[in-house]
Amino acid sequence: MGKCQRYKILSDVHTKKGEEHLMNEHDRHHAEKEVLDNMHWKYSETMIDHAKNPRNMGSLPKSDGFAQNMSAECGDTLSMWVSIQNNTITRATFWTNGCAPTLACGSVTTTLAAGLPIQEAKNINKNDILKALGGLPEAHVHCAEWTAETLHMAIEDYLQLAKIKGKRGKLV
Repeated sequence: MGKCQRYKILSDVHTKKGEEHLMNEHDRHHAEKEVLDNMHWKYSETMIDHAKNPRNMGSLPKSDGFAQNMSAECGDTLSMWVSIQNNTITRATFWTNGCAPTLACGSVTTTLAAGLPIQEAKNINKNDILKALGGLPEAHVHCAEWTAETLHMAIEDYLQLAKIKGKRGKLV
């Protein structure tokens, strides 16, 4: 399967005589489960667990920092939110329309970042994410790099907003 083409195989299976057939939710769930279950030879148990059961997925209302990033490799989108108190990330969440490795990378990245001081979280890199996942095939290493970059962008968003708020407070 090519880079980040999670549903390509699924849509091919459900096409007859050139006609598109929409999968109902039940069929989609079972087809996706079958694809993920067959990944064991290619991915670690940790990566599969995070792809099947992503942690911290979804938006974070009233977040302190936000970033949205599109992968140059595959065109998928990743959004990340952070809540910060006393210069520590109290919560991080993500959303993506990407492949299973991107889901797993987003899940692990937000898990690694939660509870860390900002300066430490800014040091999370692709190697930390790959180590936490038990590695990824070379074709998906960009997912780890991309999620680390998006986390750094969300932290930078928070820092820029904090500067603006600080300046406003001094001017008032």
